[in-house]
Amino acid sequence: MATVEIKVPAVGESISEVTIGSWLKKEGETVKRDEIICSLDSDKASFDITAESEGVLHIKAQEGDVVPIGGLICTLETATSNAAVAPTPPVAAEAVAAPAPAPPVAAAAPKTIEMKVPTVGESVTEVTIANWTKKEGEKVQLAEILCELESDKATFELPAEAAGVLHIVAQAGVTLPIGAVICRIEVSSEAATAAPAATPAPTENGYAAGHASPSAAKILAEKGIETKDVPGTGVGGRITQQDAASAVAKPAASVAAVAESKPTSVSNAAPPPGAATAPRRVKMTSLRKTIARRLVAVKNETAMLTTFNEVDMKPIMDLRTKYKDKFKEKHAVGLGFMSFFAKAVAAAVQDFPVVNAYIDGDEIVYNDACDISIAVSTERGLVVPVVRNVQKMSFADVEKEIMRLAGLARDSKLTIDQMQGGTFTITNGGTFGSMLSTPIINAPQSAILGMHNIVERAVVVNGEIVVRPIMYLALSYDHRIIDGKDSVSFLVRVKQLLEDPTRLLLEV
Repeated sequence: MATVEIKVPAVGESISEVTIGSWLKKEGETVKRDEIICSLDSDKASFDITAESEGVLHIKAQEGDVVPIGGLICTLETATSNAAVAPTPPVAAEAVAAPAPAPPVAAAAPKTIEMKVPTVGESVTEVTIANWTKKEGEKVQLAEILCELESDKATFELPAEAAGVLHIVAQAGVTLPIGAVICRIEVSSEAATAAPAATPAPTENGYAAGHASPSAAKILAEKGIETKDVPGTGVGGRITQQDAASAVAKPAASVAAVAESKPTSVSNAAPPPGAATAPRRVKMTSLRKTIARRLVAVKNETAMLTTFNEVDMKPIMDLRTKYKDKFKEKHAVGLGFMSFFAKAVAAAVQDFPVVNAYIDGDEIVYNDACDISIAVSTERGLVVPVVRNVQKMSFADVEKEIMRLAGLARDSKLTIDQMQGGTFTITNGGTFGSMLSTPIINAPQSAILGMHNIVERAVVVNGEIVVRPIMYLALSYDHRIIDGKDSVSFLVRVKQLLEDPTRLLLEV
């Protein structure tokens, strides 16, 4: 007999102990390898513990016990291999005398590949398993998507490193540190050798036809659309996030037709007056939890203040109307408002560098480069990819980079590096109809500029009342580092550059 000790694994740098949540197996019960035996609770997440081998379970920590990292949870009493224990059967004399025939080729022991949480960025120490696209014991192909992982900054998919049988180690919702085992793939040498011949020829749509990627499945669920009603344009007919985003629910007529097929007394029955529907509970994603935590931290840890101004957008709108066709023809990208604002901010921070700085301990760090984070709204929440060295870029370069990053953001393909290192943030609530807001600083930055909708208003110009397209601007800033004079002067400078865009071209 051999004894295997199962201890509390490291689950995060800041977690020093866990609580035994519940035992799924009983004392003295025989468990199989990779079978879930208990659940552990930390102050951040809950996760399952699986058996490291087959054997008899002996519980060392009871439900409710607090155990430190590395502490003993239980032991497994395993038998030695059958080959070593089983007695050798008696051999007939004839068999001894005669030369033994060549033994049949035995099937090679299956090879097991452990798949671990990959490194996804210097500042990311753990990820959460959002959902599994494959089931326990299911056969998977090389590079086939197994599950979707979420960090506090991005979402990414985990492809299979080999073809074989999947054995899930960590269930959906479990938070794992970088390097932890997610699952195992059992690959037999026989299957690996025959894999090319055994693989069936793909059909016209492929094995993935009618199946949605994790992000696409979530969008379809929110829309109430079934996957069978959505054509897939991905590899093998897979439904992509873009397919889901553009999918439209069936018209009401089809719903009515279904209702007519049911008894009239049921389909037309209205709920009783005053009847309340039960509220829905949906678990927050890692990205949403991180957004919530950081926004509260910024409010608590900074002396945030907001100053406002208004901009006459007529000069920019006239300039765009005059040159937008030629601009698009030459640069293959449209001329939007964001490039004007990004260039205006890049020019203004040269005169007020403290707006482009941040606090690090008891020091102020000044940035010579203006790397602007552009807030992009996605299905999963707000992300802020960074346009770097805006002060050196042309209007066309800014527009192209913003379009590229926004596309990656909506497809959940942004990398950690593409969202780190910004020195200033611009957010445009005007695209959703916002007239005025107080944006929250994107830490560790010290300032954020909020754009809003453009509305025609009566204003006085040269002593006359005229109608002009006006936008309100809001600059939220950390008053610990930026004084009122600098914040107001910076916003006035941005206003001047936007109302006379030729100054941006001449850099005056």
